[in-house]
Amino acid sequence: MPPLRRLPARSHRTKNRIKSFDPNTFLAQAGIGRTVRRYRHKQTIFSQGDRANAVFYIQEGRVRLTVLSKQGKEATIGLFGPGDFLGEGCLASDQTVRLATATAMTDCALLRIEKKAMLSTLHREHELSDLFVRYVVDRHNRTQADLVDQLFNSSEKRLARALLILARFGKEDKPETVIPQLSQETLAEMVGTTRSRVNFFMNKFRKLGFVHYNGGLQVHSSLLSVVLHE
Repeated sequence: MPPLRRLPARSHRTKNRIKSFDPNTFLAQAGIGRTVRRYRHKQTIFSQGDRANAVFYIQEGRVRLTVLSKQGKEATIGLFGPGDFLGEGCLASDQTVRLATATAMTDCALLRIEKKAMLSTLHREHELSDLFVRYVVDRHNRTQADLVDQLFNSSEKRLARALLILARFGKEDKPETVIPQLSQETLAEMVGTTRSRVNFFMNKFRKLGFVHYNGGLQVHSSLLSVVLHE
């Protein structure tokens, strides 16, 4: 009887063929249904009323989200940075158009993911769906916190909290430079107060050493004292 031929170990045969899915790699580069797009400062990424057919992931830069009322009044509803998603509402079956306008506040790099590609990858790859669900829940919780902040806190506390969120405290080891082009009018829209009140509090924060201007706005952790003070 001829000697039996040894077959390569199954684990060895499949090891090089099967690669584990990495959501960070997926969100960092172009691929099937995914393109990296670059936007200049003040360039529109998508507009309110546009067809909602893709999700965007911010790789670099900052983006402003605004809504326009039927009366023609514009309001800022959020500022977003690296690691944030935009336009994820398109994944809902009943949302066919954009409900807000996204505009680049700095030069940006965004990954545009077609709706079909995003849905199929979420269904297939648990690592991405886990990451995405965490993001959506965190954003929902932040929206609820924003509502409570608006209902119960003073405009000074609301401004301090908004600045801390913009500086991404809790996510970074050191203060981050907030958008150099961020105007007091935009802050006033976000906080729900007047520009003059924002100007008053910003001068107060600067004199107390809570914020610093040096080619951009830097927020220090000491500003937490305003939020925590009763």
